[in-house]
Amino acid sequence: MSSSCSRLSRVLVAIATALVSASSPCPQGWGPPGVQYGQPGRPVMLCCPGVSAGTPVNWFRDRESRLLQGPDSGLGNNLVLAQAHSTDEGIYICRTLDGELQGIVTLKLGYPPARPVVSCQSSNYENISCTWSPSQVSGLPTCYLTSYRMKMLPGIDQERANLSAWKPCPQDPLGNPRCVIYWAEFWSQYQMNVTEVNPLGASTCLLDIRFWDILRPDPPEGLRVESVPGYPQRLHATWTYPTSWPQKPHFTLKFRLQYRPAQHPAWSTVEPIDLEELITDAVAGLPHEVRVSARDFLDAGTWSAWSPVVLGTPGTESLTNEIPDAGKIHTQLVDSMAPSRPSLQPDLWPLDHRGPLGQMAVLLSLGVFSFLGLTAGALTLVFWLRLRWSRKDGIQKPGFLASMFPADKLPGIPDL
Repeated sequence: MSSSCSRLSRVLVAIATALVSASSPCPQGWGPPGVQYGQPGRPVMLCCPGVSAGTPVNWFRDRESRLLQGPDSGLGNNLVLAQAHSTDEGIYICRTLDGELQGIVTLKLGYPPARPVVSCQSSNYENISCTWSPSQVSGLPTCYLTSYRMKMLPGIDQERANLSAWKPCPQDPLGNPRCVIYWAEFWSQYQMNVTEVNPLGASTCLLDIRFWDILRPDPPEGLRVESVPGYPQRLHATWTYPTSWPQKPHFTLKFRLQYRPAQHPAWSTVEPIDLEELITDAVAGLPHEVRVSARDFLDAGTWSAWSPVVLGTPGTESLTNEIPDAGKIHTQLVDSMAPSRPSLQPDLWPLDHRGPLGQMAVLLSLGVFSFLGLTAGALTLVFWLRLRWSRKDGIQKPGFLASMFPADKLPGIPDL
């Protein structure tokens, strides 16, 4: 959001001139009748109300008989203070020469307006809310003129240009320094004008507005924090969209959640992907503070303010009959069946320290290897016994290769 402050435009100058009274001998339109204004350290001219120009009068301070200025001053019915001071504030009385009371004037001193401080914000993609405050206290009655227009961009057509004319920005009817631009266009840029006017002058500030810079959603609503029965370190938090944010599929919000034990100095922060979050590292039995904020899902603008803090306390009792975690069982089984590397050092993790599933897997493996060893030994013994029986018979049977290679064909053996 960029800002550029300048003096009033011609139109606003004309309006302000009608309101201010510095150049008028008998200013009207500010405060109760008979009140005139001036600036400390500057000349101030008071005029006697109800007396035509050029009629000589005498001027007195209220409740004082000392004559301040008489008809021989040559100033007609005007009282001139060469350099106003705070002690000059008060009530002045003007009388004609015959002693008839003509008018009472109250002098108040203050300062001309300075450029107001203006800021704009949008809690959704529909309306723009602008607020302002004086950059210095004038001490005088003040009003504000507020207007806006759509900024003209290069290549804009005439119909679009007509929409860029200045329009009034409706102010808060309760008198708060706030006005709202309703149903603004998301892809358009706007210019906001806030003009501060008081009896001594006027000053204005122009502010350029872009939706994606000023977007700041309201905090999420309906935050609830509940314990999870049977899990002493868990809290379940839920919330809803702010009512000021229209739930449209094209404009969604993302969230961040913070939690901490009550009175703890540091917050833990997570970014949920939905309207709920399961906290798994809470301290059992200890109250926790939880809050949540929101932001446009495309990171436009800034994060919202935090929601009001809600307290939640996790339980202290865990489940008595928990279902074993399948992942943990699989990990234990794989670890128990993994071959160990040979080492000359004694085993630092004896079998008794393994879990029951690990012991069962080891015993099962030992049983399988023992069975295979016994089977191989038995087959070897049977083969050996059969070979011995065939030798005892005295009949030498040809080897199993004799039928395939006749003796007269074997290489290296001469014919007989």
